[in-house]
Amino acid sequence: MAQSSIRPKLFWVSAAAPLTSVIISTIISFISRTHEKGISTIGFLPEGVNPSSVSMLHFKGPHSNLALKTGMVTGLLALTEAIAVGRTFASMKNYQIDGNKEMVAVGAMNMAGSCVSCYVTSGGFARSAINFNAGCKTAASNIIMASVVLFTMLLLMPLFHYTPNVILSAIIISAVIGLIDVRGAILLWKVDKFDFVACMSAFLGVLLISVPIGLIISVGISVLKILFHVTRPNIAVMGNIPGTNSYRNLAQYKEATRMPSFLILGIESPVYFTNSVYLQERILRWIREEEERITNSKESPLKCIILDMAGKWC
Repeated sequence: MAQSSIRPKLFWVSAAAPLTSVIISTIISFISRTHEKGISTIGFLPEGVNPSSVSMLHFKGPHSNLALKTGMVTGLLALTEAIAVGRTFASMKNYQIDGNKEMVAVGAMNMAGSCVSCYVTSGGFARSAINFNAGCKTAASNIIMASVVLFTMLLLMPLFHYTPNVILSAIIISAVIGLIDVRGAILLWKVDKFDFVACMSAFLGVLLISVPIGLIISVGISVLKILFHVTRPNIAVMGNIPGTNSYRNLAQYKEATRMPSFLILGIESPVYFTNSVYLQERILRWIREEEERITNSKESPLKCIILDMAGKWC
């Protein structure tokens, strides 16, 4: 794969590597009878596609409420995973994805799949990584892949009886491991520790448990971060940038200067009932600290306090 990325003309090397690995490992497994020596293989797989199950769809019954709750949770996780996977590869290739279109696509696929007893459809991270590393760039690759899968299900399923499961794991690992962005994680640690915790929670959750659990953990931490910022918004003392009408955070802009007799506080979040008490305590603390600073430096006394609620002072 590294060779094909250095030499674009050799893209077929990474594209053919997974299939070649499966063929060679299957032949070796068949000749040496590795399944008789304790090595796990795929085993028997029935041919053909699932028959229509439209007649089996029931919208009323003793289990309808449970099915509705399970479907809502499963659908939310599937949609979250699909958008997360899409944005991961979109950021690598600098293109945009539309969350609404992703929602429509995932919903349409699952509605169609429910008519033939399919599993929940989502944007598989491992399959997308393999597709990406094979050099696929357009949606035509999905059409070709679906056609090959259909052809395989109809005619070639018995050939995978002796395919070792370990080779499938190796293909997935080799495709996914290149997507780990260590530099991005280090930068995230320097910029925002809370986001780094969410990132590592998602990574470890997916790695050690499963993709849905990892997403649930990361989404939960992100929601907690939002609630934390809403209930405990950041407050900063602002100063004037010399020669301009702009006021910026004194801690971030060293050239900014205080206005005599004025205390200008920038509040990053609107005032809600959840953060009103906290803001009151913090503002009073800033006033006391400012009065102490003025007394020690023998400056003009504090006369006015200005609260900037725009939230654009960073």
